[in-house]
Amino acid sequence: MAKGRTEIASLGEFGLIDRLTSKFKKGNSSTICGVGDDAAVIEASRDKAVVVSTDSMLEGIDFDLTYFPPKHLGYKAVTKGISDVVAMNAVPEQITIALGISSKISVEFLDDFYEGVAFACKEAGVDLVGGDTSASLTGFVVNITAVGRAKKCDVSYRSGAKQHDLICITGDLGAPYMGLRLLERESRVLQGLENPQPQFEGHEYLLERYLKPRARYDMIESLRKEGIVPTSMIDITDGLASEVLQICKASKCGARIYLDHIPIAKQTMALADEMNIDPVIAALNGGEDYELLFTVPLDKRESIIKLGCIDIIGHITAENTGAYLVTPDGNDIALKAQGFTPKE
Repeated sequence: MAKGRTEIASLGEFGLIDRLTSKFKKGNSSTICGVGDDAAVIEASRDKAVVVSTDSMLEGIDFDLTYFPPKHLGYKAVTKGISDVVAMNAVPEQITIALGISSKISVEFLDDFYEGVAFACKEAGVDLVGGDTSASLTGFVVNITAVGRAKKCDVSYRSGAKQHDLICITGDLGAPYMGLRLLERESRVLQGLENPQPQFEGHEYLLERYLKPRARYDMIESLRKEGIVPTSMIDITDGLASEVLQICKASKCGARIYLDHIPIAKQTMALADEMNIDPVIAALNGGEDYELLFTVPLDKRESIIKLGCIDIIGHITAENTGAYLVTPDGNDIALKAQGFTPKE
């Protein structure tokens, strides 16, 4: 009997992942954590673990080579790979990169791409240890695998948040989304002109956050110096709302995020106002921030404040209370997850 057809859009990204992976169970004692978190965790020794993550970037979906310099693309590929390792509270150490290369890609383009890779690796203290190249009929494709290490007791999963935990975030949100919207606008406006002069003045921060984001590996050492092991952690790649819901799902809890506590940069606010975009939407659903969202026990509040580069944006509640954004006037707005949608 023929199977019916289910459209991927009806499941959404996260529903699709659940469906495809739900039948896979751990069979090896060395597998500490498999599918369902930012990265897999594998036993390395009695008290150490290896953390492994893999990611893909596809031309036309994740980047547009019209305005994405290859050096920046190489840098961002490393960031995307190691950020998932960092989100497990582990230190990234090695990466491999596999490329799908179309006929329009030149050797000089690849030289520049790997220059960006090398710069990011040196900055993060990560080694490029292997990879692969193959032909592609659908544009430039980047697959990156990242490996890191941590003590077993230091690994932070999505599933450890407890009621009354503080919800914390590094950096600010929404800037990469506004940087992308700026690039898209200038690309449309200048299309077909012989000597295009894009208007980027005053928006350099937004462009850097989109084109050359930095994984927050610096925070791992800062947290350890303060003796803080997050009860749960995730990196923000699909937007704040999606990541909060991922923690709530894994930890079987609810959450309250306070709108006026969400950090949004002045440059993000200014361009959002210029382009008639709600900056809160950019922060909640824009994604690609590569900041860390994590929870800590209430008694760690002073230690978090002492670090000076982290905002406390809410707290964990009971599972039956749901996950909500709380407005300054006290209204609750249900958080909704974002994810990829298939292109036609």
